[in-house]
Amino acid sequence: MLDKTYQPQDVETRLYKAWEEGGCFRHGIKSGKPYTIALPPPNVTGSLHMGHALNHTLQDVLIRYQRMRGRDALWQPGTDHAGIATQMVVERQLAEKQQNRHDMGREKFVERVWQWKAESGGMITGQQRRLGESCDWRRERFTMDEGLSAAVRKVFVELYREGLIYKDKRLVNWDPKLLTAISDLEVEQHEIKSHLWYFKYPVEGMPDTYITVATTRPETMLGDTGVAVHPEDDRYKHLIGRYAILPLVGRRIPIVGDEYSDPEKGSGAVKITPAHDFNDFEVGKRHNLEMINIFDRHAHLNENVPEKYRGMERFKARKQIVADMEELGLVEKIEPNTHMVPHGDRSQVVIEPWLTEQWYVNAAVLAKPAIEAVEKGEIQFVPKNWEKTYFEWMRNIQPWCISRQLWWGHQIPAWYGPDGKVFVAYDEAEAQAEADKHYGKRVELTRDEDVLDTWFSSALWPFSTLGWPEETDLLKSHYPTDVLVTGFDIIFFWVARMIMMGLHFTKKVPFHTVYIHALVRDEKGQKMSKSKGNVMDPLDIIGKYGADALRFTLSIFAAQGRDVKMSEQRVEGYRNFATKLWNAARFAEMNGCALSADFDPAKVQGTVNKWILGRLAQAARDVEAALEAYKFNEAAGALYHFTWGTFCDWYLELIKPALNGDDAALKTETQATCAYALKQLIHLLHPFMPFVTEELWDKLFGKPGGFLMLRDWPNDGARPEDPAAAAEIDWLIRLIDGVRAARSALNVPAAAKIAMIANGANAETAARLQRHADPIKRLARIETISADQAAPQGSARIVVDEATFVLPLADVIDIAKERSRLTKEREKAEAEIAKLDAKLNDATFVARAPEHVVEEQRERRAAQAALVAKLADALQQLG
Repeated sequence: MLDKTYQPQDVETRLYKAWEEGGCFRHGIKSGKPYTIALPPPNVTGSLHMGHALNHTLQDVLIRYQRMRGRDALWQPGTDHAGIATQMVVERQLAEKQQNRHDMGREKFVERVWQWKAESGGMITGQQRRLGESCDWRRERFTMDEGLSAAVRKVFVELYREGLIYKDKRLVNWDPKLLTAISDLEVEQHEIKSHLWYFKYPVEGMPDTYITVATTRPETMLGDTGVAVHPEDDRYKHLIGRYAILPLVGRRIPIVGDEYSDPEKGSGAVKITPAHDFNDFEVGKRHNLEMINIFDRHAHLNENVPEKYRGMERFKARKQIVADMEELGLVEKIEPNTHMVPHGDRSQVVIEPWLTEQWYVNAAVLAKPAIEAVEKGEIQFVPKNWEKTYFEWMRNIQPWCISRQLWWGHQIPAWYGPDGKVFVAYDEAEAQAEADKHYGKRVELTRDEDVLDTWFSSALWPFSTLGWPEETDLLKSHYPTDVLVTGFDIIFFWVARMIMMGLHFTKKVPFHTVYIHALVRDEKGQKMSKSKGNVMDPLDIIGKYGADALRFTLSIFAAQGRDVKMSEQRVEGYRNFATKLWNAARFAEMNGCALSADFDPAKVQGTVNKWILGRLAQAARDVEAALEAYKFNEAAGALYHFTWGTFCDWYLELIKPALNGDDAALKTETQATCAYALKQLIHLLHPFMPFVTEELWDKLFGKPGGFLMLRDWPNDGARPEDPAAAAEIDWLIRLIDGVRAARSALNVPAAAKIAMIANGANAETAARLQRHADPIKRLARIETISADQAAPQGSARIVVDEATFVLPLADVIDIAKERSRLTKEREKAEAEIAKLDAKLNDATFVARAPEHVVEEQRERRAAQAALVAKLADALQQLG
C-alpha cells in the first residue's frame, strides 16, 4: 500500500543511486538510432544557479523522452576550467592568507588550482544528481583532461600551419586588474557621468593659431600622434597637411583629413591616439601614424611620456594633465558629459585599449562555412529569430584574440628561439627538433607563457568529448550531436565557435538544432542578483519541495522567447501537483484498480472509460508534438491539465458509482481502465517528474518490469478517440462546469442543493440527462432535474448546445442584492482597467519604467479584463 503522503526527501536520493548503480544512464542501453546532447559544461567556480537548473532540466526532459522512445541516448557531461573566473577565485583565496601567485610560482599555483577544481567539480556534479540528471557519468570530461588537451594542441597546431592562427600587434581590451587581454564579449558598458575637455593644440608655423580637440580621456593625449578633421569641414580644410605641436610633450603631429571625424560632434577635430583607442587605431593605420604605447600592464604611465608623468596611475595622471594644461592656458572649456565606459565583466575596472602582441584566429575565414550551414538549414535555431542575431555577429566578425596572460588554462604550444623565432609544435621535443634544424645546432627554447582563451577549448566540446582526434566508435556513432540547449548570452562566446571549429575539423555541423531558452527571473520579472537579494538557490528549493516540483515549474514556464518567472509559491503549487498525482494513485490502489494480463483498451465498453482512453491518447499526441517542436511549456501544460483536470477531477469522480456499484463486469473494466490510464500517465510524466513517477511505477507496476525510465514510451498517441463517448462526456463536463460557475459567481452556498430545469433539450440531450443524472446531482449539488417548465422569477440560465438549463435561485439567494453586487464589482473592475490603460497608453511611462513594472501592469489589466467578462456573464445568467 502506498504511503499516505509522498515525501520526496525520502525517495530521491535512494532512487538516483539505484538508477546510477543499475547503469540506467549509460549510452547503448537502448539499441535504436543514436541521440546525443553535449551538456554545456558548467564552470568549476562554484555551484549551480537557477539558470543551470532550467538549462539542465530541459536537456534531461529530452534525453529521458528519447531514451524511452528507444533511442541510444547519450547525455555527455563535464565541466569547464573557466580560465579567468577560476584563477580569480583561487587568487582571492590566497589573498585572504596574505599570499599571491607570484610568490608561489607558476607550477605551485597551478597545483593549487587543480586542488580547488577537485573540490568544486565534485560539488557541481553532486548538485546535478540532486536535480535528477541522467548523464552518462562514466564519460564525464573536463576541458583540461588529457584527451581534451590533446585535441586543443592539434587544433592550435593545425590552424597555425594553415595560417589561420597568427601573432599580431593590435589593440586589445586590457584588464589592468587581472593583467590579461579579454574579449569584446567580456566587456560591459557602464554609463558614467564625467566631462568633455576641450584642449587647444598650437599649429606649427601659425603664431596664435590653435586647433581645439575635444576628449573624454585627457590622460591619453601624451600618446597622440595626429589630429583628424573631416576633409569637407570648411573650418579646418586649410590645416590639413600641416602639423600641430602636442602640448606637454612638444611632438609634431600631423593634421589629417579623415571621415571618422564628425563635424557635428565636439569641436569637429579629434585627437588621434592609435595605441589606446580602437577607432584611432584604424585612423592611424590609414594615415601611417606612429603608434606610441604610453601605459604599462597596470595602466600606469610608462617611459614613453615626459619624466614628470612616469609611473603615475592613469586617473591621477588625468587630473595632473588637466591642471598643467589649464596652467598653460590651453583648456578652452570643460563640459559635463555622460557617456559609456568599458569595464571588465569580472574585475569591474575600466578596460584599457592597449597595443600589445597577442595570438589571433582568422575568424572571418572560419565563419564563412558556419554562416552557410545556418543559411542552408543544416543548423536551425529555435526560436528562429535568434538566427538574425547569429548572422549579424558572424558577418561582421573580427579576429579572435585567443591568448590570455594567465597561468590557469591550456598553455600555448609555442616555443621561441634565441632570436625570437617561434616554433609551434605538438610538444617540446618536436619544437626542439624544428629549432635545431633551423639554427643548425642545439639551441635553448623558451615556451610561450600565455594560455588560451577558455572558449578555445570549449569550442571543441561536441567532438573532443567523444574522443577526437581519435576516430573512436563513439565519435562515428554519436557525432554530430542532436541538439544544443543553451542561453542566448553565449551564442557568440560558444555556439558560433563550436559551429566554426566543428565544420573545420570534422567537416560536419556539431548539432542540427540550437534551442535558445530565456532567463530565469524573479516573480516580478527582475533579473536575479545577490545585490537585489532575490536569488533562489535550486538546492534550497529542492530540499524544501523536491526536485520534481522544481523541474516541472521550470518546464511549464519555459515558453519560447519568454523569460521564466520563478517564485517559491509556484514551486509549491507544482509540489501540490505531485501530491495530487500520488493521491490519485492511492485512490486507484484502494479501489482495487489493477491491470489484468489480458486487458485490451480497444475492447472497453463503458462510455466514461472510452472517453478517458481517448483523452489519454490526445494528451500523448500533444506531449509528443510539443517535445518534437521544443515547446516544453506546452508539453508540461498538456500533462498538467490531463492529470489534474481530466483524470483526477473528472474521471476519478465519474467512476465512483461504477467502482461501488453492483455491475461486476463494469466494475472490473473500470478498475482495469483506471489502472491502465494511470500507468500510461506516469509514463508520460516521467521525463518531467522522474522521481515521483519512478516511485509510483515501482510500487504499483514495477515488478518484474524493471525501472520505468528504461520502459518504452507508450503508443497511446496512435489510438483513435471514440467520437460518441468524447462528445457525451464533454457535454456532461460542460454542463456541470456551467452550474458550478454560476453557483460560484452568484454566491450560492456550497451546501445548498438546488433544482434544475432543462428547457429545449432534444432527444439526445434528454437521454444523456437520464443516463448521467447521478453525477450531475452529485457533482453540481442538484436536488431535482425536470424538463420544459417556465423559468421562475429570479433564475440563473446556462446554455449548453441547444438546451437552456434554468436554476431557480429566488429561495436560495437575494437576487436583487446579487445583481447589485455584481454590477458594482464590474464597475470597479472597469474603473481599474481605465486607470491601467491610462498608464499603458502613456509612451513616457512605457519607455522609462522598468520592464518588469510595465509587464506587471499588463498582467493586472489582463486579470481585470477577465474579471469583467466573468461578472458580465454572471449578470447575463441572472437575466
